[in-house]
Amino acid sequence: MADLTQRQIKLLKCLVEEFIEIAAPVGSETLEKKYSLGISSATIRNEMMALTQFGFLKKGHSSAGHAPTSMGLKYYVRNLMTPKNLSIGEELGAKEKVWDYRNEFDRLIRETTRELAIKTHSMAIATTDHGSIYSYGASNLLEEPEFFNIDVTKTVLSLLDNATFWFDIINKAGSLTPESEEIVHLLIGEDLGLEHLEPCGFVYQNYESGPHRGILGIIGPARCRYTHIVPVVDYFAELLSTISR
Repeated sequence: MADLTQRQIKLLKCLVEEFIEIAAPVGSETLEKKYSLGISSATIRNEMMALTQFGFLKKGHSSAGHAPTSMGLKYYVRNLMTPKNLSIGEELGAKEKVWDYRNEFDRLIRETTRELAIKTHSMAIATTDHGSIYSYGASNLLEEPEFFNIDVTKTVLSLLDNATFWFDIINKAGSLTPESEEIVHLLIGEDLGLEHLEPCGFVYQNYESGPHRGILGIIGPARCRYTHIVPVVDYFAELLSTISR
C-alpha cells in the first residue's frame, strides 16, 4: 500500500466523510469550500488523481467527482475515523433489552439481532456455527439511496436464506486478514463477490456465547456511518459473548 502524505490523508478523510454524508461522488470545489484544507481546488484535483492511482478513490460514473473505493473506506475506518462509542446509559439500555434471554440462546440471538438493527437503522444479521441465520431490519435498507436499485435490494434479500454464501465470504475474509488487525471485520463492494452488491457493505464481529459461535453484524450501504456502526457492532457482539457465560 502506498505511503500517503499528511495532506493526502487529510484530503481522503474529508472526502470519505463528505461521501458518507451526501451519498454521491465529491468534487474538488466542494472540498475547497467546505473543509479547511489550505490548498487550491487545482491542488485538490491533483491529489485526488494521486489517490485514485493509489487505489483509494475512483471516478464517479456521471460526475466530475470522486468516491472512495473499498480500500479507501477500509483505510478510513482503520486509521482515520474517531469512533462514537456508546454511552454508559446506552450500553446498559442495550443490555437490559436482552438480559432476560441470557439462558435461552435462540431467543437471545434473535433479540440481540433485533436490537442491533434498531440501534444502527440497518439490516442486522447473525449466523451460528450450526448454519442458522437470523436477520432483522430489512425495511431499513429501503431508506438508503443505494437500495432504490431493485436489483441491489433483491440480491441482498435473496441471500438471507443462503447460509453457504455468508460462511464462504467470512471464511475467505478470515484467510486474507488476520483477526488481530481488525477493529471489526469489513467486507465492502467487490469483497462480497457479486455484481449487484458493489454498493453494499458488511460490518461484522465474531462472538462466542457459551458453546455457540458465529458472527453478528449489519448490512447496509458501503458508505454507512462507520463512526457509529463500528463501535455498536463491536459492543453487541461482545454483549452476546459475555451475557450468557
